[in-house]
Amino acid sequence: MKPKLEKFAVETLNKLEDPGLLLLSTNKAGKNNVMTIGWGLIGIFWRTPMFMVAVRPSRYTHDFIEESNEFTVNVPKHGMEEAVEYCGTVSGRTHDKFKECQLTLTKSKHLKTPTIKECTIHYECQVVHKLKINPKQVPTNIKKELYPKPNYHTLYYAKILTVYNQLKSTQASVRLPPRKKFTIQSRPPANNKHIRQK
Repeated sequence: MKPKLEKFAVETLNKLEDPGLLLLSTNKAGKNNVMTIGWGLIGIFWRTPMFMVAVRPSRYTHDFIEESNEFTVNVPKHGMEEAVEYCGTVSGRTHDKFKECQLTLTKSKHLKTPTIKECTIHYECQVVHKLKINPKQVPTNIKKELYPKPNYHTLYYAKILTVYNQLKSTQASVRLPPRKKFTIQSRPPANNKHIRQK
């Protein structure tokens, strides 16, 4: 039975643009990582509901998805904006973002990769195809703005196994510890300038 996307698509796309969504992945050793995404697509491809996410090879998450071929996308509730920003600013290589952002992992219905309890909507996704962006086909203005270094995204096309909302509440409050200053070398486009993908 195919998941019905229309029930959740509007809220998901609105949150994708602002403040972003939380992409969670698990490696073979069972370690979890979460990053903020501001780019992605939801739709039908190969007659199947799909979620496409873009991850740069330099990101910690990239290795995890390459190993597991799965991920969950978690839509944050109102009040989680600070946590979403934090997860897009620091790297899981050096930070336990789950602990620092007080995020609770919940077992998924079909995947090894968990979901985030504090989020309102959860997508469980199995990668069925991936595509590396061809630099020769990227417009010059996009290269200059988004790829000052040759760190082109891998596009992961994933079958949506299920999507659901486990929470009735629409409010959340996450308090974070004092943050250190971080140097961000490249920024996303203007409409997502507050999201730094890690």
